[in-house]
Amino acid sequence: MKRKIVACLVSLGLLLANEVYAQRVIKFEEAEKYGIGVQHLDSIYKSAIHADANLAVFKTPAEKQNLKLAYSKFIQDLGGFLKENNFKWDTPTRCFNRIYMSADGTVEYFLYHFTAKDVPDEKEKQFNKLLTLFVKDHKFGITANERFAQCSPVSYASK
Repeated sequence: MKRKIVACLVSLGLLLANEVYAQRVIKFEEAEKYGIGVQHLDSIYKSAIHADANLAVFKTPAEKQNLKLAYSKFIQDLGGFLKENNFKWDTPTRCFNRIYMSADGTVEYFLYHFTAKDVPDEKEKQFNKLLTLFVKDHKFGITANERFAQCSPVSYASK
């Protein structure tokens, strides 16, 4: 009986740990405050591409092309999702993204930073909420043998 109780508690603990360590959509600045900044995450996730192929997950030209296509589609799908949910930028808005994926392409962390200082708080909160919903249901579109990260600047069009 004691073993069953311990097994249940361990299982519950693992479930709760997975919920706590679940997907996060967060600004770079906030991630640093919580100790999950780029340095920490980059120690866990390998770069999708890198100038030194030994440090990259996707090494061949074909793999890099597939990554580029998957990333483009992911960002386009995000734009479509924002539009479907009546989200519109008032002005063209530049952002830098760093996305951390599990090997199966599930987004585990999506860090972003708006390069313009004038993004209203309400607009950023709405974007964060929709982005969080988006990554719950959308995989990155490419898989690998290990966790990986991809980053780039993005320009979101207005209206």
